[in-house]
Amino acid sequence: MEAQQARGLLETQTLHETDEEAVNDVDFASIISEEEKEELKIELAKLEDEISTLRQVLAAKEKHLAEIKHKLGISLMNELKQNFSKSWHDMQTTSAYKKTHETLSHAGQKATAAISNVGTAISKKFGDMRNSPTFKSFEEKVETTVTSLKTKVGGTSHGGGSFEDVLSSTAHASAQDSIANTQLPENKEDLQC
Repeated sequence: MEAQQARGLLETQTLHETDEEAVNDVDFASIISEEEKEELKIELAKLEDEISTLRQVLAAKEKHLAEIKHKLGISLMNELKQNFSKSWHDMQTTSAYKKTHETLSHAGQKATAAISNVGTAISKKFGDMRNSPTFKSFEEKVETTVTSLKTKVGGTSHGGGSFEDVLSSTAHASAQDSIANTQLPENKEDLQC
């Protein structure tokens, strides 16, 4: 039984609502003497007066601060900008920001190098592909098709020509068609600049 009583004294449990009510029910006024009550009442009145005075002083200082800011042309927006700039500067000087910045910068450099390597590899692959027999065969088929279409439509044959020549002549013919279809004004009054 003594072990249970000792254990009960050593238990650390949080106060429950009923325990808090019991503490609130204790009349501390009956525990302290009349002289101590008077001293506490005097101290309470002094503290309330000091708090009231401090509130009045704070209000006066805030008013004075607002007047100075107004005279200096400092608006709420300017203050916010200054606070933001200061906070941004403070954040940039932290070691965590510096480490993150270094890490991201290093990662960006590695990504740029990797993308550059991929671009070089793709360019090389396209170059190799263009010289491949498959592409050459495709190029020849396109040239043959374009030549036969020109002959059937009534155009003159260029006697084969390279793939670039065929594309160039097609683009040139298309440009000529668009110029021919453009209507010019019949008199000077229709021209407007």
